[in-house]
Amino acid sequence: MGVDLSGLLQSEEVKLASLSMKSLAVDAFNTIFQFLSIIRQYDGTPLMDSKGRITSHLSGLFYRNVNLMKQGVRLVYVFDGRPPSFKIKTIESREKRKEVAKKKYEQALKDKDYASARKYASQTAVLTDDMINDAKKLLQAMGIPVIQAPSEGEAQCAHLALKRKVYAVASQDYDSLLFGAPILVRNINITGKRKLPNKEQYVYINPEKIELESNLKRLGLTREQLVVLSLFLGTDYNEGVKGIGVKKAYTIVKENKVEDVIDKYGFDRKIVEWFLHPKVKDVSFKFGNLNRDEIVKILVDEHDFSEERVNRVLDDLESVRRSGAQTDLSRFM
Repeated sequence: MGVDLSGLLQSEEVKLASLSMKSLAVDAFNTIFQFLSIIRQYDGTPLMDSKGRITSHLSGLFYRNVNLMKQGVRLVYVFDGRPPSFKIKTIESREKRKEVAKKKYEQALKDKDYASARKYASQTAVLTDDMINDAKKLLQAMGIPVIQAPSEGEAQCAHLALKRKVYAVASQDYDSLLFGAPILVRNINITGKRKLPNKEQYVYINPEKIELESNLKRLGLTREQLVVLSLFLGTDYNEGVKGIGVKKAYTIVKENKVEDVIDKYGFDRKIVEWFLHPKVKDVSFKFGNLNRDEIVKILVDEHDFSEERVNRVLDDLESVRRSGAQTDLSRFM
């Protein structure tokens, strides 16, 4: 899922409170797949309602977004449209990997190896049209704007940030930076105390902010060069070059002309142009009001969530909001 630039770009750890009253464009598919992967039972089975419909994504969207809303973070969810034609191979490759993971998951269940079962199950997540529609309905009921991108969600998120419609893009992937997002915020959905895999140790994870311009200046790169560098590592549109890591790719891009690098390594110029000039649209949006009845209808009536717990979470959110409104009002008295 996207290019890994963690070994190249510098980030700044920030507190969640510092994002209060800031708008963040969220790559919806990225976030929903994250919830589908990690919100599972001990044996890897996803959460489901009484009709057998998966609800892991709804659980993640509701509880995590409420926590962010209580911190004053303003979210805008952007959904993918039609991918570019040169992404088809990547999509097909992902489907094959899911089939392999599914077989390993089923075998692990037979062996009662539940740790392995959970690991492989997380690699089999599938997002259906019904799940997407349910996610959109829930987000809108929570007052969160939903935007349908003409193509890639992260490209549209980056466009919103470039147009200063939002403060930053929120995603685990780095791709929005390649699309020109001035600021990327990572770890929004995993902030807090987390257990290390296979260990009885815990770490606290805070959001991290990555600024594109300061990193480009430090590295002495243009955005076009950063895109070409990423092609060595592998993106959603190409497999990368074996034997060349981030450090070597950086040296190659720094010491050679972009066109020479593209020609020598057989990169597709269309991919470079796509990152620099993606298919996006200008949109307007507004934040809505919380529709409590609709939220209860979607989660409780349609998908068997605990009515008591949903109402308790909503009560807590409304209490925080009232307290915040009173605090803001007191500043003018």
